[in-house]
Amino acid sequence: MDSALTLLGLVSLKPSYGYDLKQLYDRLFGLRKPLAFGQVYATIARMIRDGLLAPLGEEAGDGPDRKRYAVTPDGEERLAEWMFTPDVPSETLQNNMFAKTVVALLTGRDAQRLLDLQRACHMEQMRALTRQKQSAGLMHVLLYDHALFHIEADLRWIDMTAARLTQLRAEVLA
Repeated sequence: MDSALTLLGLVSLKPSYGYDLKQLYDRLFGLRKPLAFGQVYATIARMIRDGLLAPLGEEAGDGPDRKRYAVTPDGEERLAEWMFTPDVPSETLQNNMFAKTVVALLTGRDAQRLLDLQRACHMEQMRALTRQKQSAGLMHVLLYDHALFHIEADLRWIDMTAARLTQLRAEVLA
C-alpha cells in the first residue's frame, strides 16, 4: 500500500492538520500497522517539496503551532493518476516460498517439511483472520477477505507444489 498517496487522498477530502491525517489514516488503514507521526510529517514535507501539497498557515495552540495543508492542482492530478491506474500483480514472479522450495531441493533439505510448515502457518493466520472478521465492520471485513483470498491462493500453490515435488526435484537437479 502506498501510504504517501493514501495520505494525499485523505488531505483531498478537506484541508487537514498532520495530527488529524495520522488519526484518520490509522482508523481507516492502520489496523495492524499504524503510521508513526514522523512518517506522516516526513511524507507531508516531501509532498510540499514535490508540489502536491501546500501549507495553508499555522494556528497557535497549547503546544507547537499547528499547520494545515491542502492538495494542490498537481496533487489532485497525481491522486487521480494513482487511483485510476490499475495495480498490476507482481511482474517479477519472485516469491519467497518458491525460492525456499527450490533452494531446499537444491541443497538436499526436506522441501515437504518446508511446505508443511508453511501450510500450518498459513492455516493459523487464516483462522486468526476469520475470528477477527466475525466482529469487524464491513470495511475491515473486506480487508480480511482480501487477505484470506491471498492465503487461499498460497495454500493452493503449496498443495500443488507438494504434489509435484518429485518432478520439481528432478527438474531442479537436472
